[in-house]
Amino acid sequence: MTVAQALGHIRVLDLSRVLAGPWCSQNLADLGADVIKVERPGSGDDTRAWGPPYAKDADGNDTTEAAYYLAANRGKRSITVDIASAEGQKLIRELVRHSDVVLENYKVGQLKRYGLDYESLKAIKPDLVYCSITGFGQNGPYAHRAGYDFLIQGMGGLMSVTGERDDLPGGGPQKAGVALTDLMTGMYASIAILAALTHRDRTGEGQAIDMALLDVQVAMLANMGSNYLNSGKAPKRWGNAHPNIVPYQTFACSDGYIIVASGNDGQYQKFVEVGGRPELASHERYATNPLRVKHRDELVPILAEMVAGQTRAFWIDQLEAVGVPCGPINNLDDVYKNPQVLARELVREVPHPTAGTTKLVRSPMNLSRTPTDLAVAPPLLGQHTDEILREVLGHSETEIAALRAQGVL
Repeated sequence: MTVAQALGHIRVLDLSRVLAGPWCSQNLADLGADVIKVERPGSGDDTRAWGPPYAKDADGNDTTEAAYYLAANRGKRSITVDIASAEGQKLIRELVRHSDVVLENYKVGQLKRYGLDYESLKAIKPDLVYCSITGFGQNGPYAHRAGYDFLIQGMGGLMSVTGERDDLPGGGPQKAGVALTDLMTGMYASIAILAALTHRDRTGEGQAIDMALLDVQVAMLANMGSNYLNSGKAPKRWGNAHPNIVPYQTFACSDGYIIVASGNDGQYQKFVEVGGRPELASHERYATNPLRVKHRDELVPILAEMVAGQTRAFWIDQLEAVGVPCGPINNLDDVYKNPQVLARELVREVPHPTAGTTKLVRSPMNLSRTPTDLAVAPPLLGQHTDEILREVLGHSETEIAALRAQGVL
């Protein structure tokens, strides 16, 4: 029996590319939406060429699908349309009439030149939900600037609280290891679209959504931003340590690193007892967390020497046994072999047109009645062009051939 998906009644016309927009539309596709990915003829989404690595075929040879592209485009259909041409713009407007959502991440004002901005499209579909993703939003002095994740991590304050302490070797600002601002913008955009669809279903009204990377980055500073607003003091970088708790950081064992997250005095006491240093629990300078924070520069080296004398397995086994939060710092080889990751079946192998099969990470959203689906690999460039024009717009083979001959497709 086919299980209905939560967004099986929704069609998304996705004019976005790279990461923030495609991450949003991938979420919607995971939830069952029919996502039509509109791409530039010949080249498509920029990330298709962002390799190596590429997906490999059955013989171990590279395909044309970059791993970066595969990460953000599962479950979609691809159509190639030259939106700079009058015929291409006409096709997009036709598709809009059959869609619930338009998602785009062009520069402010660029789609207005093509008659594909919100005001133009809502004239032909008043209940349209239209989501724009830009670096800085639709208004303000920076609106026309290009926005990139790395720049926004710096401008939006994330790098001021990320990285080793300035007074330690290697200190200084550091970006996150993944494009965190892009990804979070995609997540916020997904939520905003779902809210707008709910409003539409209640009232019949569509609306425009203005998502900006900088807005998201400032918002996701969370407690760090709140700390500043309530104290007037800008927080600093603490590396892998915590500004208010000691020990709450990484330590080097004899064969790798662990994280020890000692959240109270009792856990600290058990930590040093396991390490054979019980006297550190009652020491007049280290007995309470405020004291440990005050004297962290003398205590942490003592703890580091204690931890270095044993293996990761020793510390994890012993600390878990006495209830002290701890864990390894895994590389991705470790992650994908982790028994919990395996039990949760986070990696799936799905059919792929050129690779035979490809491995993808499934959606982490687990819904009991409307589960997410990972049956469809990210599409090849233009893989569904003819199918969409036939099934959605009712175009004949002759009409499709004529559009292709004109270079529209």
